[in-house]
Amino acid sequence: MPDTLHADLRSFAEELAVQAGSVALAGRRRLGVGQPVAHDTKSSPTDPVTEFDRSAEQLIVGAIRARRPDDSIVGEEGADQTGDSGLAWHVDPIDGTANFVYDLPSWCTSVAVVDDDGSLAGAVYVPVTEELFSAARGHGATRNGHAIRCSSATVLAEALVGTGFSYAAERRAAQARRLVELLPAVRDIRRLGSAALDLCLVACGRLDAYFEEHLNSWDLAAGVLIAAEAGARTSDFDHGRAGTTATVAAAPGVHAALLELIASIDG
Repeated sequence: MPDTLHADLRSFAEELAVQAGSVALAGRRRLGVGQPVAHDTKSSPTDPVTEFDRSAEQLIVGAIRARRPDDSIVGEEGADQTGDSGLAWHVDPIDGTANFVYDLPSWCTSVAVVDDDGSLAGAVYVPVTEELFSAARGHGATRNGHAIRCSSATVLAEALVGTGFSYAAERRAAQARRLVELLPAVRDIRRLGSAALDLCLVACGRLDAYFEEHLNSWDLAAGVLIAAEAGARTSDFDHGRAGTTATVAAAPGVHAALLELIASIDG
Protein backbone atom coordinates (compact mmCIF):
# COMPACT_ATOMS: atom_id res chain seq x y z
CA MET A 1 0.00 0.00 0.00
CA PRO A 2 1.48 3.42 -0.93
CA ASP A 3 2.97 5.48 1.89
CA THR A 4 0.87 8.41 0.75
CA LEU A 5 -2.30 6.45 1.52
CA HIS A 6 -1.04 5.61 5.02
CA ALA A 7 -0.37 9.31 5.58
CA ASP A 8 -3.72 10.40 4.16
CA LEU A 9 -5.68 7.91 6.25
CA ARG A 10 -3.76 8.85 9.40
CA SER A 11 -4.37 12.54 8.77
CA PHE A 12 -8.07 11.92 8.17
CA ALA A 13 -8.36 9.87 11.37
CA GLU A 14 -6.70 12.70 13.29
CA GLU A 15 -9.06 15.23 11.75
CA LEU A 16 -12.13 13.17 12.63
CA ALA A 17 -11.04 12.50 16.21
CA VAL A 18 -10.20 16.15 16.93
CA GLN A 19 -13.40 17.50 15.39
CA ALA A 20 -15.72 15.07 17.16
CA GLY A 21 -13.88 15.24 20.47
CA SER A 22 -13.90 19.03 20.43
CA VAL A 23 -17.64 19.14 19.75
CA ALA A 24 -18.28 16.72 22.63
CA LEU A 25 -16.09 18.77 24.99
CA ALA A 26 -17.84 22.01 24.06
CA GLY A 27 -21.19 20.40 24.84
CA ARG A 28 -19.90 19.05 28.14
CA ARG A 29 -18.58 22.44 29.23
CA ARG A 30 -21.90 24.14 28.54
CA LEU A 31 -23.38 22.07 31.37
CA GLY A 32 -21.03 23.44 34.01
CA VAL A 33 -18.39 21.88 36.24
CA GLY A 34 -19.48 18.70 37.99
CA GLN A 35 -23.01 18.67 36.61
CA PRO A 36 -23.82 15.12 35.45
CA VAL A 37 -24.89 14.58 31.86
CA ALA A 38 -28.33 13.10 31.22
CA HIS A 39 -27.85 9.61 29.80
CA ASP A 40 -29.45 6.34 28.82
CA THR A 41 -27.94 2.89 29.34
CA LYS A 42 -27.03 0.14 26.88
CA SER A 43 -25.73 -3.32 27.80
CA SER A 44 -26.21 -2.84 31.56
CA PRO A 45 -27.10 -0.12 34.10
CA THR A 46 -23.34 0.65 34.34
CA ASP A 47 -22.97 1.21 30.56
CA PRO A 48 -24.10 4.80 29.82
CA VAL A 49 -24.67 6.58 26.51
CA THR A 50 -25.37 10.28 26.02
CA GLU A 51 -26.65 12.58 23.30
CA PHE A 52 -23.04 13.68 22.86
CA ASP A 53 -21.92 10.12 22.02
CA ARG A 54 -24.56 9.95 19.33
CA SER A 55 -23.96 13.41 17.85
CA ALA A 56 -20.18 12.94 17.79
CA GLU A 57 -20.57 9.61 16.00
CA GLN A 58 -22.95 11.19 13.49
CA LEU A 59 -20.34 13.87 12.76
CA ILE A 60 -17.65 11.26 12.12
CA VAL A 61 -19.87 9.02 10.04
CA GLY A 62 -21.04 11.93 7.89
CA ALA A 63 -17.46 13.00 7.18
CA ILE A 64 -16.39 9.46 6.24
CA ARG A 65 -19.37 9.00 3.94
CA ALA A 66 -18.61 12.30 2.24
CA ARG A 67 -14.91 11.67 1.67
CA ARG A 68 -14.67 7.87 1.48
CA PRO A 69 -18.11 6.55 0.49
CA ASP A 70 -16.85 3.06 -0.41
CA ASP A 71 -15.41 2.32 3.04
CA SER A 72 -17.26 0.35 5.71
CA ILE A 73 -18.07 1.94 9.08
CA VAL A 74 -18.57 0.29 12.47
CA GLY A 75 -19.52 2.62 15.33
CA GLU A 76 -20.23 2.07 19.00
CA GLU A 77 -23.51 3.97 18.83
CA GLY A 78 -24.95 1.97 15.96
CA ALA A 79 -23.23 3.13 12.78
CA ASP A 80 -23.11 0.20 10.38
CA GLN A 81 -22.20 0.79 6.75
CA THR A 82 -20.88 -1.90 4.44
CA GLY A 83 -18.53 -0.84 1.66
CA ASP A 84 -16.46 -2.62 -0.96
CA SER A 85 -13.09 -0.83 -0.64
CA GLY A 86 -11.60 -3.38 1.76
CA LEU A 87 -11.24 -0.71 4.46
CA ALA A 88 -13.44 -0.32 7.55
CA TRP A 89 -13.55 2.55 10.03
CA HIS A 90 -14.01 1.63 13.70
CA VAL A 91 -15.32 4.59 15.67
CA ASP A 92 -15.76 5.26 19.37
CA PRO A 93 -17.02 8.85 19.68
CA ILE A 94 -16.56 8.97 23.46
CA ASP A 95 -14.49 6.19 24.99
CA GLY A 96 -14.96 6.61 28.72
CA THR A 97 -18.56 7.79 28.68
CA ALA A 98 -18.99 7.27 32.44
CA ASN A 99 -16.10 9.70 33.02
CA PHE A 100 -17.70 12.12 30.56
CA VAL A 101 -21.03 11.88 32.40
CA TYR A 102 -19.39 12.66 35.75
CA ASP A 103 -17.12 15.41 34.37
CA LEU A 104 -13.93 13.42 34.89
CA PRO A 105 -11.15 14.12 32.37
CA SER A 106 -10.25 10.56 31.28
CA TRP A 107 -12.25 10.18 28.08
CA CYS A 108 -11.32 10.39 24.43
CA THR A 109 -12.43 9.98 20.84
CA SER A 110 -10.99 6.99 18.97
CA VAL A 111 -10.99 6.53 15.19
CA ALA A 112 -9.19 3.79 13.25
CA VAL A 113 -9.25 2.36 9.75
CA VAL A 114 -8.73 -1.39 9.41
CA ASP A 115 -7.88 -3.72 6.53
CA ASP A 116 -7.55 -7.50 6.36
CA ASP A 117 -4.24 -7.35 8.24
CA GLY A 118 -5.50 -5.25 11.13
CA SER A 119 -5.38 -1.55 11.97
CA LEU A 120 -3.83 0.53 9.21
CA ALA A 121 -4.06 4.00 10.74
CA GLY A 122 -5.68 5.48 13.81
CA ALA A 123 -6.00 8.46 16.10
CA VAL A 124 -7.06 9.00 19.69
CA TYR A 125 -7.85 12.55 20.83
CA VAL A 126 -8.10 13.50 24.52
CA PRO A 127 -10.08 16.76 24.46
CA VAL A 128 -9.58 17.83 28.08
CA THR A 129 -5.78 17.74 27.78
CA GLU A 130 -5.67 18.52 24.04
CA GLU A 131 -3.50 15.48 23.35
CA LEU A 132 -3.65 13.82 19.94
CA PHE A 133 -2.12 10.35 19.65
CA SER A 134 -1.86 8.75 16.23
CA ALA A 135 -0.08 6.07 14.23
CA ALA A 136 0.06 4.39 10.84
CA ARG A 137 1.23 0.83 10.36
CA GLY A 138 4.99 0.79 9.91
CA HIS A 139 5.30 4.56 10.38
CA GLY A 140 5.57 5.01 14.14
CA ALA A 141 3.39 6.74 16.71
CA THR A 142 3.17 10.35 17.82
CA ARG A 143 1.67 12.56 20.52
CA ASN A 144 0.86 16.04 19.23
CA GLY A 145 3.18 15.43 16.29
CA HIS A 146 6.18 14.26 18.32
CA ALA A 147 7.41 10.66 18.25
CA ILE A 148 6.66 8.58 21.34
CA ARG A 149 8.05 5.34 22.76
CA CYS A 150 6.82 2.97 25.42
CA SER A 151 8.63 2.63 28.73
CA SER A 152 11.83 0.67 29.25
CA ALA A 153 10.48 -1.20 32.28
CA THR A 154 12.01 -4.64 32.82
CA VAL A 155 10.78 -5.61 36.30
CA LEU A 156 7.09 -6.39 36.68
CA ALA A 157 7.18 -5.70 40.41
CA GLU A 158 8.10 -2.11 39.54
CA ALA A 159 5.55 -1.69 36.75
CA LEU A 160 2.51 0.59 36.82
CA VAL A 161 -0.29 -1.45 35.23
CA GLY A 162 -3.60 -0.27 33.84
CA THR A 163 -6.73 -2.35 33.48
CA GLY A 164 -10.47 -2.09 33.02
CA PHE A 165 -13.61 -3.93 34.06
CA SER A 166 -16.52 -5.45 32.21
CA TYR A 167 -20.02 -4.00 32.42
CA ALA A 168 -21.39 -7.45 33.35
CA ALA A 169 -21.63 -8.03 37.11
CA GLU A 170 -20.42 -11.65 37.06
CA ARG A 171 -17.37 -10.74 34.98
CA ARG A 172 -16.58 -7.84 37.30
CA ALA A 173 -16.57 -10.20 40.26
CA ALA A 174 -14.06 -12.51 38.55
CA GLN A 175 -11.86 -9.58 37.54
CA ALA A 176 -11.87 -8.28 41.11
CA ARG A 177 -10.72 -11.67 42.39
CA ARG A 178 -7.84 -11.61 39.89
CA LEU A 179 -6.78 -8.15 41.08
CA VAL A 180 -6.49 -9.35 44.67
CA GLU A 181 -3.60 -11.57 43.58
CA LEU A 182 -2.18 -9.31 40.88
CA LEU A 183 -1.89 -6.11 42.92
CA PRO A 184 0.86 -7.32 45.30
CA ALA A 185 2.98 -8.41 42.29
CA VAL A 186 3.20 -4.98 40.59
CA ARG A 187 4.01 -1.41 41.59
CA ASP A 188 0.36 -0.40 41.46
CA ILE A 189 -2.84 -0.63 39.41
CA ARG A 190 -4.66 2.15 37.58
CA ARG A 191 -8.25 1.91 36.34
CA LEU A 192 -8.93 5.06 34.31
CA GLY A 193 -12.08 3.93 32.51
CA SER A 194 -11.04 4.35 28.87
CA ALA A 195 -9.35 1.50 27.03
CA ALA A 196 -8.22 3.65 24.11
CA LEU A 197 -6.63 6.16 26.47
CA ASP A 198 -4.95 3.41 28.52
CA LEU A 199 -3.35 2.02 25.36
CA CYS A 200 -2.02 5.46 24.47
CA LEU A 201 -0.60 5.86 27.97
CA VAL A 202 1.34 2.64 27.43
CA ALA A 203 2.52 4.06 24.10
CA CYS A 204 3.98 7.19 25.70
CA GLY A 205 5.36 5.49 28.83
CA ARG A 206 2.89 6.80 31.41
CA LEU A 207 1.80 3.22 32.02
CA ASP A 208 4.20 0.29 31.79
CA ALA A 209 1.46 -2.18 30.87
CA TYR A 210 -2.27 -2.55 30.37
CA PHE A 211 -4.64 -5.51 30.06
CA GLU A 212 -8.37 -5.92 29.66
CA GLU A 213 -10.93 -8.46 28.50
CA HIS A 214 -14.22 -8.25 26.61
CA LEU A 215 -13.53 -5.09 24.63
CA ASN A 216 -15.09 -4.07 21.33
CA SER A 217 -13.27 -3.39 18.08
CA TRP A 218 -13.83 0.35 18.38
CA ASP A 219 -12.27 0.36 21.86
CA LEU A 220 -8.95 -1.02 20.72
CA ALA A 221 -8.47 -0.55 16.95
CA ALA A 222 -6.63 2.77 17.23
CA GLY A 223 -5.01 2.28 20.63
CA VAL A 224 -3.44 -1.12 19.95
CA LEU A 225 -1.85 0.23 16.76
CA ILE A 226 -0.53 3.32 18.55
CA ALA A 227 0.95 1.21 21.35
CA ALA A 228 2.56 -1.25 18.93
CA GLU A 229 4.01 1.49 16.75
CA ALA A 230 5.49 3.05 19.92
CA GLY A 231 7.37 -0.18 20.59
CA ALA A 232 5.00 -1.89 23.03
CA ARG A 233 4.29 -5.60 22.79
CA THR A 234 0.64 -6.29 22.12
CA SER A 235 -1.19 -9.61 22.37
CA ASP A 236 -4.05 -11.50 23.92
CA PHE A 237 -3.49 -13.54 27.09
CA ASP A 238 -1.94 -16.43 25.11
CA HIS A 239 0.67 -14.57 23.02
CA GLY A 240 -1.78 -14.38 20.13
CA ARG A 241 -3.15 -11.26 18.48
CA ALA A 242 -4.71 -8.58 20.68
CA GLY A 243 -8.45 -8.59 20.18
CA THR A 244 -11.89 -8.30 21.68
CA THR A 245 -11.51 -11.38 23.90
CA ALA A 246 -8.38 -10.05 25.58
CA THR A 247 -5.92 -7.23 24.96
CA VAL A 248 -2.49 -6.73 26.51
CA ALA A 249 -0.06 -3.92 25.71
CA ALA A 250 3.16 -3.67 27.66
CA ALA A 251 6.76 -2.58 27.55
CA PRO A 252 8.70 -5.47 25.96
CA GLY A 253 10.63 -6.02 29.18
CA VAL A 254 7.53 -6.87 31.24
CA HIS A 255 5.11 -8.26 28.66
CA ALA A 256 5.96 -11.95 29.08
CA ALA A 257 6.05 -11.69 32.87
CA LEU A 258 2.61 -10.09 32.93
CA LEU A 259 1.15 -12.86 30.78
CA GLU A 260 2.75 -15.48 33.02
CA LEU A 261 1.31 -13.80 36.10
CA ILE A 262 -2.20 -13.61 34.65
CA ALA A 263 -1.99 -17.27 33.59
CA SER A 264 -0.84 -18.36 37.04
CA ILE A 265 -3.72 -16.48 38.69
CA ASP A 266 -6.36 -17.72 36.27
CA GLY A 267 -4.80 -21.20 36.42
